[in-house]
Amino acid sequence: MVLILTGFRRIVSFVTSTTLKRVRTMNIKHIDTIAGVPCETLVQSDGRAIAKGTGFSARSYHHRDFGGLMDPLIMVDHFTMTEPTFGTHPLAGLSAVTVMFQDSEGAFRNRDSLGNDVDLAPGDLYWFKAARGAIHNEEPRPGARTHALQVFVGLPADTRHDAPSAFHIRAADIPFLFGERSTARLVLGDSNGITGAAAPDAPLTLLDIKVQAGGRFLQQGESDQHAWLLVIKGAPTVTWNRSSTILQSGSAIAFAGATEIEVSSDVAAHVVLFRGKPLREAFIQRGPFAMGSQAELDAVEAAYRAGRLGSID
Repeated sequence: MVLILTGFRRIVSFVTSTTLKRVRTMNIKHIDTIAGVPCETLVQSDGRAIAKGTGFSARSYHHRDFGGLMDPLIMVDHFTMTEPTFGTHPLAGLSAVTVMFQDSEGAFRNRDSLGNDVDLAPGDLYWFKAARGAIHNEEPRPGARTHALQVFVGLPADTRHDAPSAFHIRAADIPFLFGERSTARLVLGDSNGITGAAAPDAPLTLLDIKVQAGGRFLQQGESDQHAWLLVIKGAPTVTWNRSSTILQSGSAIAFAGATEIEVSSDVAAHVVLFRGKPLREAFIQRGPFAMGSQAELDAVEAAYRAGRLGSID
């Protein structure tokens, strides 16, 4: 996993010999205040720019910035990586999803304690459900340039203790949708009468949308879903219900209650759109772990310390 739940600066320390001390002393984040029905119906954020050395740069978006409207997502990182940057690390209580953009170059090696060793190609997706706990590592192959999203998806309370699992979707198996001078890869879920790969545990739709100059793309969904949209390139207009706003590159917006969502632009634009029903379940976060109680966090940390989360050989 490229980033952990509390952000870039902590993972560097987390994967060194000070890992356990760092985890034990890390501030615990109580998220009870945004569980349930959000008090806002629209929140916008430009995220936070982060970088490491000469081989990694990203913009990070966290659930706390969206007042509950990012649910079921916990965090999204839009990143470019050209050299190994982060070490092997544990995860628990969530799913870690890598979404490769089509303009990536070369392979992104993905390894985990389930025994998987997969080279992700441009346009691929890898879903890693860490659940009760597992070990993960990702890095570009020599000479590769990885342009991707790293997405942390919350798990319902009754699946946080499942056995870890994973699946890989190849770019060639992802269907396309077509609009007016626009296309969208249906990476996950259902949209506009087309069905793509199913996300485990909770329904989630993910569209990778490109709009040519003067084009528009219309997405139809359910009013009980949350929508989270990130502009990768351009300055598109996003319209839903009776609302409309122009977003700049790097801006993200979350809203509720939409049925149709339209993305239009006078210049070429690239956006990603997530839609899903919110979990509305409180959780407690400690570093790379997101569980329902202090006792569960202590238990998964003890399991990691004892080597019970597995290893990557």
